[in-house]
Amino acid sequence: MTLPDDFDKILEAAHEAGQQLAALAAGVDARTGDLQEPYRILAEAGFLSLLVPRRAGGAGLGFADYWRVLSAVGFHNGAAALGLNMHNAVIGPLCESADTPLPPMAEEFRMWLFDEVVNGRKMLASAASEPVGGAKLRGLRTRYRRTEDGEGFVITGEKSFVSLAGIADYYAVPARPEDSDDPGRISHFLVSKDDPGVTFGEIHNLTAMYGTSTTNMIMDSVTVPRFRLFLGIEGLSLPKVIREPHWMVAGYTGAYLGIAEAVQQAVVDHLAAAPQRAQSPVVQRNVGLLAARLHAARALVERAGEVVDLERGGVRANTLVHAAKYAVGDLGAELTRIALSLCGAAAVSRAKPIERLLRELQYGAVMPAKPEECLEYLGKAALGVDLLDGKSFSW
Repeated sequence: MTLPDDFDKILEAAHEAGQQLAALAAGVDARTGDLQEPYRILAEAGFLSLLVPRRAGGAGLGFADYWRVLSAVGFHNGAAALGLNMHNAVIGPLCESADTPLPPMAEEFRMWLFDEVVNGRKMLASAASEPVGGAKLRGLRTRYRRTEDGEGFVITGEKSFVSLAGIADYYAVPARPEDSDDPGRISHFLVSKDDPGVTFGEIHNLTAMYGTSTTNMIMDSVTVPRFRLFLGIEGLSLPKVIREPHWMVAGYTGAYLGIAEAVQQAVVDHLAAAPQRAQSPVVQRNVGLLAARLHAARALVERAGEVVDLERGGVRANTLVHAAKYAVGDLGAELTRIALSLCGAAAVSRAKPIERLLRELQYGAVMPAKPEECLEYLGKAALGVDLLDGKSFSW
């Protein structure tokens, strides 16, 4: 399906698909639903190509509008929104550079990937975190070497917390060369789920977000062809993350904003069933506090997205996306306190949607960048630290 040209209609389509996704959320959370069905709905609705430029068959959205669509999906189904972002976080940097001339090999890679997404409806995911070092690129243990004929690469390693495991068609895998101990020389490869030597473990029994289909991924001497080296160039990964961190550290933000707004709606719906209680000034003040926090978070998220579109890679843009990630991640504790105060047993009953939404919202603080990392970045910016110097960070 081709998405409409008008953004308001794209947003409307997101809510229409969201109605289908909402009906699946509770079943998947309870481990009784089909993990793949939400992503089939998103693919059939055309949302895998939200960021792909129009001339390549996509919707050509910028970062700010993408965040708006993601929050709309997150309002209906948080896990599906996170999965959708996993896909777009992989292709996003390529889509943003669509108007930038590239060397022939890099251009071939970009056009091949756009075609895979638009015409092949291929879904992508990231496989960056590892059992020991987490998502820190400098500590990667996954290694690669060239094949003897020089036409490909052999990758060996284990990744942890790989979302869309077994659902995505390709996984963006960062790895270091076997013959180098340079912690900054990191390349990304697209590994297919069908490549020999790729195996996935059992889906993690998480307290929330089971629908992301998250597990470990093992690559035992997996051979990938040369054309699946990201942009056809080795060693670009770490500089890209440092200079343009919005995908790595804040792509999830729109999804969690949508979940937070779903919490607000669930609380309001619960109180609407008890009109007398809803007339209490104390209750109204608490609902007002919830609304104020969400208005402030949305304003910051939307401003951050707009600045990324205008000044991608600039200090102001990078600072704002960290501030937005922190603000949304920080909503979990206060919204949970308010929901428990106003809804009582309904907020802890598995029979009510509020309980699931509150569990899902807590994961916003776990996703990179974590709250303390966001605050450290903001502090460095305020103190004049060079934010484009890789030595200033532990990535």
